[in-house]
Amino acid sequence: MTTILWRGARPLLLASTSPTRRGLLEGAGFSVETAAPGVDERAVEAACAGLVPEALAERLAEAKAGAVAARHSDRVVIGADQVLACEGTLFHKPADLASARDQIAALAGRTHALHAAVSLAIDGSIVETFVETAHLTMRRLDARQIAAYVALAGADKVRASVGGYQLEGLGIHLFSEIAGDHSTILGLPLLPLLARLRDRGLLGF
Repeated sequence: MTTILWRGARPLLLASTSPTRRGLLEGAGFSVETAAPGVDERAVEAACAGLVPEALAERLAEAKAGAVAARHSDRVVIGADQVLACEGTLFHKPADLASARDQIAALAGRTHALHAAVSLAIDGSIVETFVETAHLTMRRLDARQIAAYVALAGADKVRASVGGYQLEGLGIHLFSEIAGDHSTILGLPLLPLLARLRDRGLLGF
């Protein structure tokens, strides 16, 4: 599989079925294969009670990378996870439209943090984990505006992402200020990931 860009013997293995993360890697020129990690995220979170959100994101990313690396010890594996925290509260993907409206209402007028962690496994072992953070300030929104957004975005979109929004789509209308790298917001901090792969001789330039 060695190419001008990727120096690994086989394609990069992403421990996720997220189309957004896969799309980011493919957009950066990688040939990517995916594997579902099969990790119970809520169980990991419960076991990590008391950790700050950044550390929780790292533990989740490590759990995913480790689970896939254990089954594919000959592969370079990337695990990733993201934790949304706002004023001490953690948010998860909304279960339904009502939950999405509630999450957006809770975030409206406030600044929240997206902690995106990446864990790299080589030869079956975790070799490095890091986290990057972006801060997003949501506009003040009333119930009518929130309902209009949810209706326009649709159930599939608002249930697919923590916080009930996708910044790369209609979710951009919800925000007044964003501080952080775009790929971090999407859940896979590309620049620091590329730097680490390059340092390990896995990239050709």
